[in-house]
Amino acid sequence: MAKKSTAAPVAKAPKAKVTALKTTAKNGTLAEAETATAVRTTTELPAAGPTTEHLYGQLNGHSPVSQHLEAPFIEVYGAREHNLKNVSVQIPRNRLVVFTGISGSGKSSLAFDTIYAEGQRRYMETFSAYARSFMGGLERPDVDKIEGLSPVISIEQKTTSRNPRSTVGTITEIYDFLRLLYARTAEAFSYATGKKMIRQSDDQIINYILKHFDGKKLVVLAPVVKGRKGHYREDFQKIAKLGFTKVRVDGELLDITPKMQVDRYKIHDIEIVIDRLLVKEEDRFRLSGSVQNALTHGKGTMLVLDSDGKGPQAKPQFFSRFLMDPATGIAYDDPAPNTFSFNSPYGACPTCNGLGEVQEITEESVLPDRKLSISRGGIAPLGEYRDIWIFQQLQLILKKNKATLNTPLDKLPEELLKRLLHGITEDEADSGKGAYTEPFEGIIPFLRRQMDSESDNIREWIAQYAQAQPCPECQGYRLKKESLHFKMDGKHIGELSVMDLNELAGWFEGLENRLTERQNVIARELLKEIRKRIGFLLEVGLDYLNLHRPVRTLSGGESQRIRLATQIGTQLVGVLYIMDEPSIGLHQRDNERLIKALQHLRDIGNSVIVVEHDKDMILHADHVLDIGPGAGIHGGHIVASGTPKEILNSGSLTSQYLSGQKHIELQRKKRKGEGAELVLKGAKGNNLKNVTLKVPLGKLVAVTGVSGSGKSTLIHDTLYPILNQHFFNSKKEPLAYGSIEGLELVDKVIEVDQSPIGRTPRSNPATYTGVFTEIRQLFGEMAEAKIRGYGPGRFSFNVKGGRCETCEGAGIRTIEMNFLPDVHVPCETCKGRRYNRETLEVRFKGKSITDVLDMTVEKAVEFFEFQPRILRKIKTLNDVGLGYLTLGQQATTLSGGEAQRVKLATELSKKDTGKTFYILDEPTTGLHFEDINHLADVLQKLADKGNTVLIIEHNLDLIKVADHVIDIGPEGGAGGGTIVAQGTPEQVAKAGKGHTARFLAEELKTSKYATA
Repeated sequence: MAKKSTAAPVAKAPKAKVTALKTTAKNGTLAEAETATAVRTTTELPAAGPTTEHLYGQLNGHSPVSQHLEAPFIEVYGAREHNLKNVSVQIPRNRLVVFTGISGSGKSSLAFDTIYAEGQRRYMETFSAYARSFMGGLERPDVDKIEGLSPVISIEQKTTSRNPRSTVGTITEIYDFLRLLYARTAEAFSYATGKKMIRQSDDQIINYILKHFDGKKLVVLAPVVKGRKGHYREDFQKIAKLGFTKVRVDGELLDITPKMQVDRYKIHDIEIVIDRLLVKEEDRFRLSGSVQNALTHGKGTMLVLDSDGKGPQAKPQFFSRFLMDPATGIAYDDPAPNTFSFNSPYGACPTCNGLGEVQEITEESVLPDRKLSISRGGIAPLGEYRDIWIFQQLQLILKKNKATLNTPLDKLPEELLKRLLHGITEDEADSGKGAYTEPFEGIIPFLRRQMDSESDNIREWIAQYAQAQPCPECQGYRLKKESLHFKMDGKHIGELSVMDLNELAGWFEGLENRLTERQNVIARELLKEIRKRIGFLLEVGLDYLNLHRPVRTLSGGESQRIRLATQIGTQLVGVLYIMDEPSIGLHQRDNERLIKALQHLRDIGNSVIVVEHDKDMILHADHVLDIGPGAGIHGGHIVASGTPKEILNSGSLTSQYLSGQKHIELQRKKRKGEGAELVLKGAKGNNLKNVTLKVPLGKLVAVTGVSGSGKSTLIHDTLYPILNQHFFNSKKEPLAYGSIEGLELVDKVIEVDQSPIGRTPRSNPATYTGVFTEIRQLFGEMAEAKIRGYGPGRFSFNVKGGRCETCEGAGIRTIEMNFLPDVHVPCETCKGRRYNRETLEVRFKGKSITDVLDMTVEKAVEFFEFQPRILRKIKTLNDVGLGYLTLGQQATTLSGGEAQRVKLATELSKKDTGKTFYILDEPTTGLHFEDINHLADVLQKLADKGNTVLIIEHNLDLIKVADHVIDIGPEGGAGGGTIVAQGTPEQVAKAGKGHTARFLAEELKTSKYATA
């Protein structure tokens, strides 16, 4: 049928044929209906050829022909990328399609490494060979062919930018619209007096003087120097050459004399005396000339002085063509969009250069342990006593204060410590007060001066004592003070930037009623655009974020949903969107909003493919592809394909969890724990409202709550830095809190966050977990290795010696093809084995070092059964469900879920003491129901040993098996920051407080308890 439609004539076809095809369409398949419509539309074109309008429509994708001729499916034939087993599949277009399956089964390989990679390659092919030579080629994915492919946009988990200048406001472009809005409609206020700034025309200035100074003797002045040092000899000469005879210097009227100058080391204000006159209406012409002359020489600013005035009248009055405070003479430049940009020198705060924070040397970092004396290293940057000048200086000061270098710091008077740290000025030394007779720079000013050193080593040394603090000049708003004094409805642009998006949307609601008529005329279109973009962000559940939030602090799910909101804003049609788990970090309450946003993308004429494990997302899809049956080498097949209803009846592993045949079992008895608690009191960081957190030790504890409620602030930014400082002297400062109790009950802390492992092909599970070091040492101890004089370094593929030098240990060689994509081929010398022949001759149990790297984790567990140091690390990889990976698999080929579990396994393989405090940030990221089951077992075993395992989690399958749940909320942003419920999952669900309780109660109803 498809061939028939393409070959249809352009000239008008007989009506009978069209009717026949229409009838077929009624009773036929979707493809036949499409064909009938295609033929009907095509035959309606004029036989003489397409019109200009038709051609224009075709070029822009609006042609009715192009719409109806497009294939109903994206057809993939013979996909073999990574672990895919020659997969051929039809994916319906203009539908919401979910790819699901075990983590590592091949979902990302099909979606991103095959479909998206081919779409990108075809886009690159449209460029000229010359242009492509600059961009580099894209490798063709390992697939026979793909048909029906639209332009592809990928929205992945990767954080958008690590740049500290990139914020939510800048990447969504909302801040750009705000800058334009403020530049055109905001009102300026003086930062000195708070009064509204005014600008006046020449006529307004003249009329004002005539009205308020009538009959008075005035001196008309033009300012040329304001608050600057210098002798200004040349300036006085220039003023004299212009014909002026008098100047006003620092408030005093003086005659200009030859070689006249002022003290070059003092700050001066200098004005030219333009005219001295008696103000009368009859002399309006003279006054007009003097005002214009003064404004010309004063570059738009002038002042008048009542020569007979006393008191307030003796003060000069300022006038300006620009925005100016008439009381102080402070003038602002006319606002432009870059006046409000922290990435522009015209708007950025000069102190922090628009970053909102400065690196400050703090007393705590310089004096980490006050029980030590100076000679024993009490002043950390100086270290222990050495016979150098600085210690001699300190000894002299201490001696005069009846102390020595051996006196513990906590025994020294606070005043003396302050002087040692911040210095003794010359005035203090000269005054002879106290025991300070010599000036001393101070440790902190000395270190601060070294921060600008040209030496990289010195700057690195100083960096360990510096901490980021909010900028004292701009209070963290990033903008210069002038920019922060342009206001709309009483708010400057910085205040809008730090509002939650929910609050910001509320502020814009009805703003027109609070603006003047002139402001409304200018702002109408801008307000429409700003509201629309904020609305898209609210649609995808990001109401708790603010525009000021740096992009580098966003989770993968948050940054992905921001890009999704941006794409919804573009209103593109006919595009294929591919997304990687957009529900990451999203509470069940917000899932519905995200699904609606994806359905909206589909409804306006796009195809949407989502790689996802979330139950709600799978059930709301139009079509589901279940990939498996296992992971890695055990996966790569399509095990089920169809509507969610068809998937439920397919019998696949996913369907068994969706239908309730398989489930993660609950334990009837919860752990009693140690009966002790770690208590954090008075946490006030970000949106936390003086929270007191009680974590029962020796249990599996889940911290839950809607997105933005304060979970990460409480655990990641407050509790973890406190524990890390206590055990490992970490430099990261916790957010504000009162006190903490119970630290003596824990002996170390381990955090597993979502940061990725190595991004180069040389990084692999063996190198990341550290087991490869043990394996190299084992090979170095072999008799053959000792005879040849090989050490562990011989078995590293990153250093010269044992590696193949042709490919430098990579195992592959990159062949440059000039205008074509680079080709990766196995190294012809080592045949992909990474090492030279001599190294591979050393064997352990008949296997070379390459054979070990090619081994799966499952096989390695058996192979190293009697090597306890190696076995412990490999067995942990197997326990977290990564048995199918090879030890040498490139880190770049690992999925998000796999990479996180490698990191988790690395931490779990470290010896625990039964008093270890584990903190995991959403460990279910990228995990299938079956993988969560494995993960739950691993975490339960950790807690069984007496360790405390604290997880920040949204996934109900893991929350329901916890011993203790702490729910934070009730809402995100300003509406959150309190603990709304805590106890066992059953107790939290029964309490019914907060959003988590409702969803947890539903989950517990369908869950089953483990049989004893």
